[in-house]
Amino acid sequence: MAQKKKLPADTNKKAKSVVDLATGEASEVNEDGKNAAAVALGRRGGLKGGKARAAALTPKRRAEIAKKAAATRWKKKKDDK
Repeated sequence: MAQKKKLPADTNKKAKSVVDLATGEASEVNEDGKNAAAVALGRRGGLKGGKARAAALTPKRRAEIAKKAAATRWKKKKDDK
């Protein structure tokens, strides 16, 4: 879930921040510097991405991908004996 921008402790600065957000002069940006709307949009696309890709694949191609994944998963490493 997206975090809200933390408002300043000073009353006057807090009031200005609220007015800026209400008038659209300032956008809500998370603490990590990412736009909250963009993060939500990316997450929405990410949640349906795997299902949409699986639906678009043919059964033959899906089997090829699964075999390659299994081979990689069970491949012996140089360290293993």
